[in-house]
Amino acid sequence: MLSISLAVSLPDEEIELTAIRAQGPGGQNVNKVSSAIHLRFDIRASSLPEFYKQELLRLKDRRINKEGVVVIKAQQFRTQEKNRDDALERLQALIRGVAVVQKTRRATKPTKGSQQKRLNGKTLRGRTKSLRGSVFE
Repeated sequence: MLSISLAVSLPDEEIELTAIRAQGPGGQNVNKVSSAIHLRFDIRASSLPEFYKQELLRLKDRRINKEGVVVIKAQQFRTQEKNRDDALERLQALIRGVAVVQKTRRATKPTKGSQQKRLNGKTLRGRTKSLRGSVFE
């Protein structure tokens, strides 16, 4: 069971974990051992609440394909167990990130004091530049 929050958890049957060979350097070991983990999680077929499903499908994330399947490849560590834990943690973080509702931004106006300060600064800068003109005018 992968725990998302106090009320939401995912059964292990909904998460497909496959061991594959890792890419990159590693000597002979990389050609013999399948230490990387390929995680697949179908959002639409899962037992997640509808809110989570809609928010996940709305995300513009390269890990979520057009069919609504989350694909995570974990190959950072040398052991399969650590890579499995890493992949599950990344899936958990992705789903938890959707649950956080961002506050809507309210546009604010600059204060009268800050507007006046800005205009005074522009006036002073203009005076300084006007004194740089030629003396013979």
